[in-house]
Amino acid sequence: MRFREDKPQDLERARRAVLDWREQHPDGTAEEMLAAIGKDFHPDYGTVLRAVLYRTDLRSAKITTGIKVATEGQ
Repeated sequence: MRFREDKPQDLERARRAVLDWREQHPDGTAEEMLAAIGKDFHPDYGTVLRAVLYRTDLRSAKITTGIKVATEGQ
């Protein structure tokens, strides 16, 4: 998928789908997530879905542990 074919709505839809999947599968792997929701997206969108899952998990870890990053809030 070429970048210019991507629409902001595609990324928002991916975020919602990954968040919903993560809520239902808190211990699930990226491969399981791709198998479950990847079919609903462009075949080349797997990298984006993995990135959204990574960012979702990173944010959750920061909230759980109370970690603050030096660049936050700037």
